[in-house]
Amino acid sequence: MRISLGKAVAAFGAVVMLLSAVPASAQTQGMERRNERRNMRQGARATKQACKAGDEKTRAECRQMKHSYKHHARHGGTTSEPPTNPAQ
Repeated sequence: MRISLGKAVAAFGAVVMLLSAVPASAQTQGMERRNERRNMRQGARATKQACKAGDEKTRAECRQMKHSYKHHARHGGTTSEPPTNPAQ
């Protein structure tokens, strides 16, 4: 049993059309929440790293800044920038 070249090409074309019909940017609410959590964690890490690089704060103060950043982001704040001075 042999499949002709024309039928194989038609089948391949149909598969490509079906795959392209699925929207590439479709995200469920769960995926969006996961991305928000990832962004929040990354922002908190960046805040802590920046604090540690400054050398003027203790390890505990940097941990508190990270915690404050995550708390602020969780409760309606934005994850784009850390709170101005959460250690005080």
